[in-house]
Amino acid sequence: MPEKIDTVVIGAGQAGLAVSRELGIRGIGHAVLERSRVGQSWRERWDSFTLVTPNWTMDLPGSPYSGADPEGHVPRDQIVGYLEDYRSKWHVPVREGINVNSLLAGTESRFELATSLGPINANNVVVCTGSFSKPHRPPVGMLPPGLPAIDALEYRNPAELPPGKVLVIGSGQTGCQLAEELFLAGREVFLSCGRAPRMPRWLDGIDIVTWLSRTGFFDLPLASLPSPGARLLANPQNTGAAGGHDLDFRTLQRLGVVLLGHLAHVDGHRASFVDDLGASVAFGDARWAELRALLAAELPAQGYEVPGTPIEDAFRYDPVTDLDLNDIGVVIFTAGYRPDYGWIDFPVCDESGFPITEAGTSPVPGLFFCGVHFMRVRRSALLFGVGLDAALVAESLASPRRPRDA
Repeated sequence: MPEKIDTVVIGAGQAGLAVSRELGIRGIGHAVLERSRVGQSWRERWDSFTLVTPNWTMDLPGSPYSGADPEGHVPRDQIVGYLEDYRSKWHVPVREGINVNSLLAGTESRFELATSLGPINANNVVVCTGSFSKPHRPPVGMLPPGLPAIDALEYRNPAELPPGKVLVIGSGQTGCQLAEELFLAGREVFLSCGRAPRMPRWLDGIDIVTWLSRTGFFDLPLASLPSPGARLLANPQNTGAAGGHDLDFRTLQRLGVVLLGHLAHVDGHRASFVDDLGASVAFGDARWAELRALLAAELPAQGYEVPGTPIEDAFRYDPVTDLDLNDIGVVIFTAGYRPDYGWIDFPVCDESGFPITEAGTSPVPGLFFCGVHFMRVRRSALLFGVGLDAALVAESLASPRRPRDA
């Protein structure tokens, strides 16, 4: 017989934990199902990963950051530790090691969840599995047989890679960080670049994220984006490694990483690249110019002096438009991720694959989402923003508690 649970939360990352806390303080019984362990998406980051936002952003509801270095950037395992502590503090009823394979319409309840441990019937489901769980690889043709290729999620450290030169495809936050780490480990690195925002790590000794949090930047709504596709734009190029420092095309070029345009095609052992590196750099510069204007316009009204904002040097480069893959030991794809809600048997996603919601409430009665990128505003999926959405979801679920046939 299927187990019956009135309310099920799927996923025990920051969104699932925050939703559970909000349900708990409202007296709503529930269970949290997690495919592996609490904070699994953080555990899957590479060995040297550090928080890219400052430490104070570890700010889930009821558990603000209390450490001694709010502007620092803790390593991966301390992020996981924060989430584990949150689970314990708020008595989150997590069941680890349970994979939800599909979410279907139920006969004895609104929903039936097909899980790795058997079916579960539920009247309410909150999906907290994250927006970006499916690695994206550009459609450029097949790599030659025998050339090792991995996605960023499979990368752990330089020593585990095959020997030789490394081609990193994708230049958002992850691609730049891996390119830097591999070069500093003694590898010759080629980085295939695309469009990504850039911003400095520090302004007047304060983290750029702290400055932006003093403006309306993180509260911009989904409707403020210029197009639906902008929701898939790469995260700003930056890093918390080694105390946090600037990391963009200019810093990587000065370091010695070979920068290429975006990958256009692979034909046998020959990879072709578009000569658009300059345009990608200009795109990042334009986004930084917009942020400078935002800081100048909004900080004084909040009582802050506008910090000094550096202007970039002119970018110069010699185009490299082809590469012999015989010289490459391994390819790492860091071209971003896409939503993956195909296991939900309801028409609740838009053309880009993101769930359609109103503050987390889907068109399907009893089905909710939380932790979705730009679900309401820019901070919706972040450690210091998801709590606001979690409270709205819990309140919608709690009031009114709709009957099953609503």
